[in-house]
Amino acid sequence: MSTLSLAAGRPTLADRLISRSVLTDVMLVAGGAAFTGLLAQVAIPLWPVPITGQTLAVLLVGSTLGALRGAVAMVVYALLGVVGVPWFSDAASGWQVIAGPTGGYIVGFIIAAGLTGWLAQRNWDRRVVGAFASFMAGTVITFAVGLPWLAASLGLTFSQTLEAGLYPFIVGGIIKALIAAGVIPLAWKLTDRFKK
Repeated sequence: MSTLSLAAGRPTLADRLISRSVLTDVMLVAGGAAFTGLLAQVAIPLWPVPITGQTLAVLLVGSTLGALRGAVAMVVYALLGVVGVPWFSDAASGWQVIAGPTGGYIVGFIIAAGLTGWLAQRNWDRRVVGAFASFMAGTVITFAVGLPWLAASLGLTFSQTLEAGLYPFIVGGIIKALIAAGVIPLAWKLTDRFKK
């Protein structure tokens, strides 16, 4: 198998489980995009922004795949959704989703996955506290891109934007970061034990 890889830098959890190659990178990126699309269907409908499992997927994909592959997985997720794969929230697809109120969150996923992946490549994901800090940083990035987009899309005031796009998601964001911070360090421990 070739040692050529799209993955740059230090190994991540995926690299611990599967040897690096372009083929495995492509499969991991496709799997990361599909996983995000799958968790997007786990949703609590709210308007204008639903509560979904997407952000949990973004954190897990970024941390597991690393900065480059994680970000590319989110680009693939966004692009395939735009061209018609019905895997945005509520099985939606098309350019109107990206151009609409929730588009900024989807764009933010790319940066969030890149950041959590970059931190994972620096071993932040090996311990619960570091993983939680990493995942909260990814969550903040998602909102930092998503909130201004939401405001511009709907012409909301600052207060309206926070009420519609942030406040309902704070508790869920913390819970998702805690779940990911429990899962990824545990996966590292199990992988290390198995590899020994």
